[in-house]
Amino acid sequence: EMRTYDLKPRSLPEFIKRFGEAYEKRRKFSQLAAFWYTEIGPLNQVVHVWKYASQADRERKRDALMADPAFQAYLQKSRELGAHQHQECRILKSTSFSPL
Repeated sequence: EMRTYDLKPRSLPEFIKRFGEAYEKRRKFSQLAAFWYTEIGPLNQVVHVWKYASQADRERKRDALMADPAFQAYLQKSRELGAHQHQECRILKSTSFSPL
């Protein structure tokens, strides 16, 4: 799964800080493969990739994540920050030679 967030200008540092603080809670549900932000190209953009064995695995783990009170608290803090302008989620299928 690849998630791309377009953030409001000047909100990137606080968004990354809050995500980093919540990461320990998040990683018990899913394996983070990559987390990047843009320096060139569309600015104020964050991209993160999560590894799942299958779509069914993703759905089970996302359901458990969304039911977790600690993660719900992070989502509330994220909404209060108001950094998100746009979010996109893609489900990607790995090739046989991909390292993931």
